[in-house]
Amino acid sequence: MKRENSKVGSVPAPLRCAGSVIRFDKGPIIMGIVNTTPDSFSDGGKFLDSQKAIDHGLSMAEAGAQIVDVGGESTRPGSDPVSVHEEIKRVVPVIEGIAKYATVAISVDTTKAQVAEQALEAGACMINDVSACRFDAKMIPLAAKTGCGVILMHMRGKPKTMQKGEIVYDDLIGEIAQQLSESTRKLLDAGLPKEKIIWDPGIGFGKTLEHNLMVINRLRQLSKHGFALVLGPSRKSFIGKILDKEVDDRMFGTAAAVCAGVLNGAHILRVHDVPQMLDVAMVAAAIRDEGI
Repeated sequence: MKRENSKVGSVPAPLRCAGSVIRFDKGPIIMGIVNTTPDSFSDGGKFLDSQKAIDHGLSMAEAGAQIVDVGGESTRPGSDPVSVHEEIKRVVPVIEGIAKYATVAISVDTTKAQVAEQALEAGACMINDVSACRFDAKMIPLAAKTGCGVILMHMRGKPKTMQKGEIVYDDLIGEIAQQLSESTRKLLDAGLPKEKIIWDPGIGFGKTLEHNLMVINRLRQLSKHGFALVLGPSRKSFIGKILDKEVDDRMFGTAAAVCAGVLNGAHILRVHDVPQMLDVAMVAAAIRDEGI
């Protein structure tokens, strides 16, 4: 029998996403990453071909991902934005292809309402917005109109500049919660139900190595707000700095971060290596809950 763990708070309500129901009382959810970009920090250029990206997304679903996250614009530090037209060209065929052959929930990783709208029409049921709906004023009314799921992520500045200059927070967790709460209030005021909203503290987005470690270690402090929490540590630079390893050699470091995240209250793990991180998350959750 599963026990509620006081360290990680209560279980968020299920998220109904198109034909899928994502329940957070059945263990951690794995979100597989499909980047249709030439310049993403880890797998940039590998899935520019739509069919390769579709096949990759389908393989992730088969391996146990309950969400497949499709993005067409890199948000790595220092990256430049792409046009709406280019981003749509990259993501829509991939979303259509995955939706045609799998019942997995599909999210679109974008900050642009035009891209999100076409992605939702193509078969996505969730918007993953690294700006927490701050970059495009049309994103909030779109989400409210469609009733889709929305992941709000915390970020300092914009991808181009987020890691530049001195990165200082007076109260890191409090400031993350404040920014996400402001976007949440706007979504709620627009009519989107609370259970459709998910929070992501934004590992690597305007944060130092120490900040990233603090976020993972203190993730439970965000649980009290009542939203499902996404954690995206996969292959990130803070792991490389700790281990002195390049991107392709960070799987074990990612596994450690995923394990710590689950123990501290992460509900969704956004990762590149789906079957391996699913195993890690399941064992971590069994330890946390003292049972399966």
